[in-house]
Amino acid sequence: MKSVRSELRLQAMDFWLRNPDYLADELVSMVEAGTADSGLLITARSLLDDPEPDLRWYPMPRWFFGAYEQLDDAFSLLETYGLATLRRTGQPGKKSKRNQFFLTQAGATAVAELTTDPTLGWYTEQVKLVALVAGEDGGQALKDRQYRQTTYAGTELGVDIAPIAPRVRERLDGLSTAVTGSAAEVGGQEGIQA
Repeated sequence: MKSVRSELRLQAMDFWLRNPDYLADELVSMVEAGTADSGLLITARSLLDDPEPDLRWYPMPRWFFGAYEQLDDAFSLLETYGLATLRRTGQPGKKSKRNQFFLTQAGATAVAELTTDPTLGWYTEQVKLVALVAGEDGGQALKDRQYRQTTYAGTELGVDIAPIAPRVRERLDGLSTAVTGSAAEVGGQEGIQA
């Protein structure tokens, strides 16, 4: 059974799923840091330029701990159909209470079916990118990364977090030029040595 063992982590991942420009920026940062292949720049570009992300952009409001939206209604649908289950640990009223979200076998089967659907398959590909960006980081580490974005951090409480696509496009253009230039230099040096 697959799980997300922290609501904070789930909220952070949901933000990237719903805001492709922020997801693209994370991919650009990974390439910049050398932790990901430069081929992800093409993926980042498509997150900004393809029509799908604009159609699926669904902003989240910022609250005290970052992007947040009640999960109860959405998650109750998944539970009703036996696709996922929620477990709470700790005692009510104590600070150690924690929500853990589990995908059931029926949910995993549904995900496999969604992957092949021409319209809904977009979500499974997007979730793979979100998982890549999130890595093994816990919820607080993911939220900290999101708060490094000036637009995200500067959003007033209760207001939807604004897009950052123009700034990401600039970063992507600069990094793409640097990567292309480096590849040309390497190719030129190899030609000289031959």
